[in-house]
Amino acid sequence: MQLKAFENNPYQENTYLVFDAQTKDCAIIDPGMYTAAEQNAVVNFIKQNGLKPMLLLNTHCHIDHVLGNKFIFDQYGLKPMFNKGELPLLQAVPAYAPQQGFNYELSPEPEEFLPENGTIKLGNGELTLLFTPGHSPAHLCFYSKADGFIIGGDALFKGSIGRTDLPGGNHQTLLASIENQLFILPEEVEVYPGHGPHTTIGFEKSHNPFFNR
Repeated sequence: MQLKAFENNPYQENTYLVFDAQTKDCAIIDPGMYTAAEQNAVVNFIKQNGLKPMLLLNTHCHIDHVLGNKFIFDQYGLKPMFNKGELPLLQAVPAYAPQQGFNYELSPEPEEFLPENGTIKLGNGELTLLFTPGHSPAHLCFYSKADGFIIGGDALFKGSIGRTDLPGGNHQTLLASIENQLFILPEEVEVYPGHGPHTTIGFEKSHNPFFNR
């Protein structure tokens, strides 16, 4: 499988398209597009590459990762999928969005929730669910074992970790999630986070200042 990243909204959030190059089946992960230009960039890439959007996935439900959920639903008829523990975060967004200056279009709620573990089929490939709470109550990462990459949301960043001072966050829980779910993976696995540049498991195990090794 292949991926394409788009930087969206004032939080510089990374939206990802993951797609099977053969079947053209596509997953849209953490759609943070807010402006028309951001929306068009994603739609045009999908059109130009003949992709078929099949899944809308959220690693977690903070505002910067769900701003485009309604747009994707309107465009492709896809409702978001995430772990049920994130639903209170999604339901809280309309109350605080105006305070952050956003004209928030209400996201649909899932018809189907994702479990804490298992796999999601996408074309001829699959994404493995990794349960990584700490930044948020029921955060998930999506791991393509065959292709050696993770869509990591706001769990692990290059040289850093997700903030844990928001509702449902817990610093020790996040450290444990990274240690037990991510750092056990092969060192060459690439991590594509919710903000900033991508990194690798090996680099973070050796250099991330939040871990003593």
